[in-house]
Amino acid sequence: MRVLLVEDDEPVAESLRRGLKRYGFEVEWVSTGAAALAHPGPYDVVLLDLGLPDTDGLDVCKALRGRGDVPIIVISARSDETDRVVGLELGADDYVSKPFGVREVIARIRAVMRRAQPRTAEAAGPDRYGSRLTIDRKGARVHLDGEEVTLTPKEYDLLAFLTEEPGALMSREQIMEAVWDANWFGPTKTLDVHVAALRRKLAGVISIEAVRGVGFRLEITGGTAS
Repeated sequence: MRVLLVEDDEPVAESLRRGLKRYGFEVEWVSTGAAALAHPGPYDVVLLDLGLPDTDGLDVCKALRGRGDVPIIVISARSDETDRVVGLELGADDYVSKPFGVREVIARIRAVMRRAQPRTAEAAGPDRYGSRLTIDRKGARVHLDGEEVTLTPKEYDLLAFLTEEPGALMSREQIMEAVWDANWFGPTKTLDVHVAALRRKLAGVISIEAVRGVGFRLEITGGTAS
């Protein structure tokens, strides 16, 4: 996934760039609004600081939104509610206040990308995991040994998210952001309930390991994921 990072603070930009690259993102960094607007692309998401040296980041946000629907996440030291509201009204998809962690930013990226570009099953058809499990992301249906598995909407969303990167350790925060979205303020115990349901319904095909103090890791046990 290609990220356009618009940030004038070099230490912040370099830290964020390194962190994103560790998670497999391609990052193009520019330090001014003019450079952001002149960037030829393509890119999948924009991380936009508001405190730019040559122009207000809100103006850059408005201009970028006028060009298309690429997701825009504002990253700013401005924590005032007015700036957040204005940014969202001008077309930003999310707003992260500094200081922030790389994992939080990645969770926000994944959440906005899921909302903006839900994965569709194209010519290749449903995704197959091992020899027994298939996930039809276009139809939001799951089959085990050819038989459809009845999942609640959130159980499906959780399974779809965790199977995007089998074997990857996902923090509770990442999962809550992606599956329950950035506006979830309820208890995270609901995550444990949904994990338990998936373990029960897909026993012998997947394992979901709980990593204490961090989150969960899904592995395919019923054969090798394709």
